[in-house]
Amino acid sequence: MKILTTQLTGLLQRTAEREALAVEETARLLAQASVGEGRIILAPFGELETVALRALQGVERLDNAVRYEEGMELSEVDRIFLLTDDPTNKEALRLARYLFDEFIPFAVMSNPTIEEAQTLGELAYTYVGIDVQRGILPSMTTGERIVQPTSIVALFLFEAILMTYNELLAGDDEQPASPFV
Repeated sequence: MKILTTQLTGLLQRTAEREALAVEETARLLAQASVGEGRIILAPFGELETVALRALQGVERLDNAVRYEEGMELSEVDRIFLLTDDPTNKEALRLARYLFDEFIPFAVMSNPTIEEAQTLGELAYTYVGIDVQRGILPSMTTGERIVQPTSIVALFLFEAILMTYNELLAGDDEQPASPFV
């Protein structure tokens, strides 16, 4: 348990340092929908369904958020938050290309790969990288890396986005404090 805690703590600290600006940019993009007449539409794929569940059903919910449904009407005042653990997911890529072509602003949270650098990352207005490429602990039996905390890192990043989003809507500061301080 101690090794897991140490590895997770280090991973979350590195993530916080690397993604601080992306978290703020994403919160600002999502806040635009709430300030205007739009909706925040969560489009989860794969393991990142956990983030949508947290946002829509958690104790502190993401205001003005709804789940994406195939065929729903979208407009330029909406902000879409595309969540996928697999940046090569065909459905996620199809939705991203549609949003890009229709000039509908959207954010992406994903686990980056080389292929994705030419797709989701380039199409999105903002991009938050989870960056869990392999397990964080060695297996005692096989020596392979185990424990891929993709959902944990994604939820951590979502909480930071939610904190910043709420600060922006409350109008506390012109420049919200970093949620990672």
